[in-house]
Amino acid sequence: MNDDVPDPVGRFLMPAVSAPTALPRFRHRWAAVAGLLVLSPISAEYLVGYGESTGRPLELLAGLLILAPLYGTVAVLIREITRRTGRGWPTILLLSAAFGVIQAGLIDQSLFDNEVDADDPDWATQALVTLIPGLGVDAASILNYVGGHVIWSFAAPIAVVESCAPRIANRGWLGTVGVGVLVLLWALSALLVFNDTAADSTAGPAQLIGAAVVASALIVTAFIVRPTRAQSCAKAPSGWLVGGVTGVAWGVNQLLPTNWTGVTVNAVAMVVLGWLLLRWSRRQGWGRRHVLAAAGSALVVRAGLSFLVEPLGGNVDGTVKYAVNAAMLGGVVALLLMAAHRLRRGEPSAC
Repeated sequence: MNDDVPDPVGRFLMPAVSAPTALPRFRHRWAAVAGLLVLSPISAEYLVGYGESTGRPLELLAGLLILAPLYGTVAVLIREITRRTGRGWPTILLLSAAFGVIQAGLIDQSLFDNEVDADDPDWATQALVTLIPGLGVDAASILNYVGGHVIWSFAAPIAVVESCAPRIANRGWLGTVGVGVLVLLWALSALLVFNDTAADSTAGPAQLIGAAVVASALIVTAFIVRPTRAQSCAKAPSGWLVGGVTGVAWGVNQLLPTNWTGVTVNAVAMVVLGWLLLRWSRRQGWGRRHVLAAAGSALVVRAGLSFLVEPLGGNVDGTVKYAVNAAMLGGVVALLLMAAHRLRRGEPSAC
């Protein structure tokens, strides 16, 4: 695929063209599946470097045995469902939000955990001042957990891996057996996490039911929404401009204080960014390189901020921590350069 050719699937709010029923070659599609299975949990949990295992590479690798089935399988399945049904980014984002609610509201139930550990770093022990009356849910936590899953667990990894495999990006990557295996892996990992966290959860029945209703509504909406194909005569901005604007927005998302002012500015910034991307995506020349710029900037910001984050536990050696942070950032940059190269050449292989 030549990235200079307008691509409706690459558009932010344009529906995808119907995918061919035949699956791509085994090595191409499974390389892409494996890449997304790994990139999703790394983006979600490892890039920002907050975990206690930061600085212990073997533990990070071992953690993927749980996190890849928990996050990576969902990312692959969201992409698979979207592409096989001929839909586009609205469906991906809505399904990502739904699974964000499922993960944070029903599985680990962190959305309803309003207690803090005094032994954690300052960033993790800030008083919850944005509790929504009557719901027992913190507004800042909603943006952090659900919004974080949408951006870093699912949407950004999907966009980057599809950019690494541009010629099969519109097509399904899994057969029936593959889908079944991923569903089973997700269910087992979700059950394991639920059993580990449910005993200490403070969530009440009404909160759990509410989370289930919200997730269900998001899933239904994901398959109802039908974006228009309206296009503008204006020319799409450069990929560098898209990456710069989105990078600033992702930085704002991560750095604003967790008070009502910060939450309000954060929410407005995300709405404005969504509106801006929608407008840009309707312009002539918008393509996968723009989507990669938006997604790639999210990964770069996440990895860059890791140098400022003190890991939980506070006993990580500084030299090792910075070495891991640098390795993660370097890996992100290398992956994005590879993706950009693949987009330019339109190679069929996946990274």
